[in-house]
Amino acid sequence: MKDDRSDRYISLVEDALIEYLKDQRIPPTLREAMLYSVQAGGKRLRPCLTLATCEMVGGNVEDALPLACGIEMIHTYSLIHDDLPCIDNDDMRRGKPSNHKKFGEATAVLAGDGLLTYAFQIMLRAAKKTQNRNYINAISAIANGAGVWGVVAGQIEDKAHEKDPNAGEKELLDIHSRKTGALITSALIAGAYTGYPTQDELSAVLDFGEIYGVLFQITDDILDVEGDEKLLGKSIGKDGASGKLTYPKLYGMSESRRMAVEAAVKAKHALDIFGERAKYLYQIVDYTIGRKA
Repeated sequence: MKDDRSDRYISLVEDALIEYLKDQRIPPTLREAMLYSVQAGGKRLRPCLTLATCEMVGGNVEDALPLACGIEMIHTYSLIHDDLPCIDNDDMRRGKPSNHKKFGEATAVLAGDGLLTYAFQIMLRAAKKTQNRNYINAISAIANGAGVWGVVAGQIEDKAHEKDPNAGEKELLDIHSRKTGALITSALIAGAYTGYPTQDELSAVLDFGEIYGVLFQITDDILDVEGDEKLLGKSIGKDGASGKLTYPKLYGMSESRRMAVEAAVKAKHALDIFGERAKYLYQIVDYTIGRKA
């Protein structure tokens, strides 16, 4: 999504990421591999959600920036590992050779490990400097979304149900609420914790995150069927070929599109408590419904 606010958020995040990865204590080969994937592009959706939610509840984006960068590092690590031959075996990511194709499998694994652990170093370093008691809650939310309750759990369930003829709606929702939705929700909640939310506002952000995560995954599954490889920067049709459980596979394309529209309406409704303050998140929902990449 291209607008002034997104450009501002993305610029802040990308400048900070480069600064963090200049750390000379990181071995050169490892730093090069980490930077390669961090700088490969992407929408920077999750850090934008963090910064936007922080501002929506009256916070300062500078306070949320280490969290936003940490989330983007975690997301990037997950993509590096997803692309490995032992998981999804993808040779291209964001229009460039995947990390393991560029640097070899061993270095790719370690680059992912490095980004995951460095993310928490950065976030905890920031926590020591802040007077905001909720900062640790923000980091805890990110850990929950990234780890064995979230992304990692979703990934192993995704592999477990490949070509499973008995897998259905329950398994689909379980996989994607963890693999995709958990880190998106964590990004939003972390941003809220750096501001001054009421309990009702925190609940609304949580509801939005869970619904928006479903919307994002449905559109992602649709694009894997009919997207443009040049725009996506990766191969399409791999989910279907590998027998992954997806929305189009379970419901068909027409019903998947209807479900996406329904999720978009519900996601916006979840933000009613914020009124005009939620304008940017409304725009994110609209962008997601129409996204081509």
